[in-house]
Amino acid sequence: MYYRRLGSTGLMVSEISFGTIPVLQGSVPVLPDYFNLSEDEAVAVMEHAFGLGCNLYDTAIVPEYGDAESKLGKFAAKIPRDQIIISDKARFFDGNDMYMAVLASCRHLGTCPDLYFVHQADPDHEDEIFSRGGALDALCQLKEEGRIRFTGLASHYYDILLKGAADPRVDVLQGSGNLLERGMLDRIRQEPLFRGKGLLVNKVYAAGILPGFFPTETLIRTVLSYPVSSALIGIGSAAQADHAMAWDTLDAAFPVLSFPQVLSCLEKEFTPIPCDRCQRCRCPYGTEIHTIFRQYNYYFLGKDYWALRKLNLDIARSASMCRSCTALSCLPLCPLGIRIPHEIERVFRLVQTHPLNHFSR
Repeated sequence: MYYRRLGSTGLMVSEISFGTIPVLQGSVPVLPDYFNLSEDEAVAVMEHAFGLGCNLYDTAIVPEYGDAESKLGKFAAKIPRDQIIISDKARFFDGNDMYMAVLASCRHLGTCPDLYFVHQADPDHEDEIFSRGGALDALCQLKEEGRIRFTGLASHYYDILLKGAADPRVDVLQGSGNLLERGMLDRIRQEPLFRGKGLLVNKVYAAGILPGFFPTETLIRTVLSYPVSSALIGIGSAAQADHAMAWDTLDAAFPVLSFPQVLSCLEKEFTPIPCDRCQRCRCPYGTEIHTIFRQYNYYFLGKDYWALRKLNLDIARSASMCRSCTALSCLPLCPLGIRIPHEIERVFRLVQTHPLNHFSR
């Protein structure tokens, strides 16, 4: 295992970090496979990863991650606490709610988390998060009180991560990216504001579907070729830990694939929309173009029912607005030259080929 600096925190973190979603017990429809691990089984998997050199473990408050946070606490109690870094998060945007969530996390863990993130920050809650008395202010207060060591902001949106990179209250960022959805990572690499922040990257496997098309080494190597601190991998078994961690990141046998090479591999199975989710496109009607394109690709990558349910939420309206739009302001914003109206119509036709009762199962 190799280690990298976590921004200006002074911490050194393992290049591969442990995502705890797969160790939870019960059925939560996020990943394609759940191991439904008991507490003892979950702790054993985390201990196995620790033996491979993993020192960063990421979770979220109960019940958001089911019982994963509590299981991580049991693991932390079995080893020297100063040898691991606990990353925790909560989807609260008001300062009081966030403050109480952190106190609850400390109880569940039986210890204070090292990093604590505002989870899934989005444009609808951006002002509340960054405003006076918002979630970031609460995390700063908790840091002063010694209940957490460093503050964090987690988001799937580049503009929000950029705002966090410019905010001195934020110590660490967490975003998403993989060898297919690499556009945001490309922008982060080019933006100097990110260089002083630690950066954790999730969705490296794209919710478990990309390993069916590419070796895990290739997936991880791609993310680690960017200026990130650690790649978060969901781990649910000792074998998964071995696949993610027991290899040499300096081994040149697994070169980084270019985006055209990735598309070429996928074209053997279907015709992907060639969007890397750089998020430069802007729709005057508020359509998240890059999210629609991701769901379309995910449908063919194996998350068919889940992806179609997401697409069905607003695709008819989006397609209608796209047909009536005369400005076509999104087109010059796309660096890949995607024919956005044509692709939106293709997504709409895909959804329309499925009877409505398919979505109500």
